[in-house]
Amino acid sequence: MVERRSPDAVMTLARLGSLHQCRLSFMRQLTRRMAREGWTFSRPAFEIDAKGVGHAVYTAQGPERAYSLVAFAHDLPPEMRSDRVIATAWDATFTLFDGVPSVDDIARLSKNVPLQEAGRVSEREISVSRANRSVRLWEHIVDALSQGRQPDPAHLDAVGYLMRTTAVYGSGKLGAADREVIADRPEMQAPFQAEMLSVYLTRWFVRDLVEHMAHARGGDASVSLMPELANRLGIGNSTGLGMAPYIINHPVLFNNWIMAREEAIARVRSLAKASSEEVARFKTLFARAANSVATWQTEHPIQLARLAGLRGDIDALQMQVESMDFSINAPWDHLMRWAEAALTAEGQEWLASLILEPYGDLVDGLGTCMADTNPRAYIIDGAMPVGEVIALLEESFGWALEVDWSAPENCARAWYVSEEKLEPRLGERFEEPIAAYEQPLAPARDAAAAHAALCEWERAAPIADFLEAHPAHRHTVRRAQIAQIAPYGEIRSNTIGADVLPIDMLRAKLAFFGVTHFDPRSDRWVRVCMYAGAPYPPDLTLENGDDWIYPETAS
Repeated sequence: MVERRSPDAVMTLARLGSLHQCRLSFMRQLTRRMAREGWTFSRPAFEIDAKGVGHAVYTAQGPERAYSLVAFAHDLPPEMRSDRVIATAWDATFTLFDGVPSVDDIARLSKNVPLQEAGRVSEREISVSRANRSVRLWEHIVDALSQGRQPDPAHLDAVGYLMRTTAVYGSGKLGAADREVIADRPEMQAPFQAEMLSVYLTRWFVRDLVEHMAHARGGDASVSLMPELANRLGIGNSTGLGMAPYIINHPVLFNNWIMAREEAIARVRSLAKASSEEVARFKTLFARAANSVATWQTEHPIQLARLAGLRGDIDALQMQVESMDFSINAPWDHLMRWAEAALTAEGQEWLASLILEPYGDLVDGLGTCMADTNPRAYIIDGAMPVGEVIALLEESFGWALEVDWSAPENCARAWYVSEEKLEPRLGERFEEPIAAYEQPLAPARDAAAAHAALCEWERAAPIADFLEAHPAHRHTVRRAQIAQIAPYGEIRSNTIGADVLPIDMLRAKLAFFGVTHFDPRSDRWVRVCMYAGAPYPPDLTLENGDDWIYPETAS
C-alpha cells in the first residue's frame, strides 16, 4: 500500500498554493449528490418589477427536506456599489431558508436581509449573502437580449460572471442557524454545503433576472440567453485577507480536508491495476482539463509564472501518458512518482486531482469525513507531561525551531484587524504601529517561543503547571495537542515572514470549494468564479452532475 504523503511534504504554503479542485471539492459533492438523489427545483415566486426591484424564491427539494433561496433585487445607485465588507447596500441580497417560506416569512425577511449586518435573521435561515452586478457585462447582455440578439461570447469569457458575491455568511452569523442545527443532515455533512447551495441557486436567479430586465426593456423583441452561453457564466467572488486566517484558525477542519484528499490519492496510487475503461476515462478528462488550463487567464506575474509552468507540465505529462504502458503494476503510483521528479508543484497537484476521477466509488465516500465533528479536540489535557508537549511541538514545528525569529525578515509582517474596514490585514511590523494589535496567526513563531520556555521546565511536570505560570502559551499547547489527531493541521511555512504570499492560503481553501482559474490581483486577494460550466438546477442530471468542472473540448 502507498502511504499518504507526509505533512512536511504537503503542508508548505508553496504546495498549498498549488492545489486544484478534485472529486472531493464541495461544489462537486453538492451537485453530485443532488443529481444522484434526484432533487427537484422550482421557482414559486418571482415578483420583480421593470426596474429590477422585488423578490424571488427558488426551492430545492431533496429526499427529506427542502431549502429555498429567498432573493431580494434592488435598484442600486452606482455610487453606492461597493464590494467592501463595510458596504451598506448591494444589487441583490439573499438568504437560504430552511424549508419553503410563507408570506409572513417573506415579509419578515424583507425587513432584514437587505440590511445584512444591520439586520437579523432567525434559526429558520441557514445563510445570508449579497452580490453586486458586473456593470459592464450586465448592461451588455441586457442590451443585446432586449434587441433580440445574443451577447458577444468573448465579453462573457472575459468577465465570467454577471454578479459577484461579496460575502456568504453561515454558521450563526446575524442570527442564522448554527452549524449544529444542520450538521447531522446527510446533505449537509460535508463542509460548506449550505453555502454552496446558496451560490448554486443564486446563479439561477441571476440568469432569470438579467433575462427579465432585457424583456422589460425590449418587450416582444427580446430573447432569452442561449443555454450554451448561460452555462459559461458563473458567480464571481473576490476573496481577500479575510479568508486567509481561516485555515490557521481551524486546524482540525483543515486537517480533515487535506487528509481526505491525501487518503484518496494514496488509495488510487495503491491500485495494482487500472482497467482499460478507467484509463480511457482518465485520458478523456485529461484532455478536457488541459483545455480548461489553456483558457485560464490572469495578469498577475506570480500566477503567470505558475501558469506557464503548469502548461509546460501538461505538455510533458501528455507525452508521458501517450507513451506509458498502463498495464504495468501500480500504474498511477508510477505516474505520480514520475511527476514528482519531472513536474512543478502545480503540475503534480493537477495530476494528483486528475487520477481520482475514474474512481468515484473508491474516494467519494471520504467527503463525509471532511467536517470537524470533534469539539473535545480543543480541550487542553492539563495532565500531559511537559516532555510530551515538547515532543509534539518538535513533530509539528521542528522546522520552525531552526528559524532565527529575531531576524527582521522572519517576522516582518503582522496580522491585525482593520478598525476602518473591519477585515483582517497584513501589515509591516517595523513600518506601522500595529504590533500591539497583532492577531495570533503566527503559530510557528509562537511554537518556537513556547518550546524555548518549556525546555526550562521539568519534563515530568504536568503541562497545567507550566500554563499556570505562562498562560500566554495556552494556544500553542492546544495546537500541539490537536496535532495528535490532526497531523495536517499546521502549515509548515512562516506566515509572518517578508516573503509570505497570503494568496497561497486563499487558493488552498478555494480549491476545496471547487474553484478553478485563480486570478490573483495582488499577493493578498484573488478573483475567482464559481459554478462556471455547471448545469442550471432544472437541467441537473446524473450525466452532467459531476464532471461539468471540465469543459468539453472543441470537436
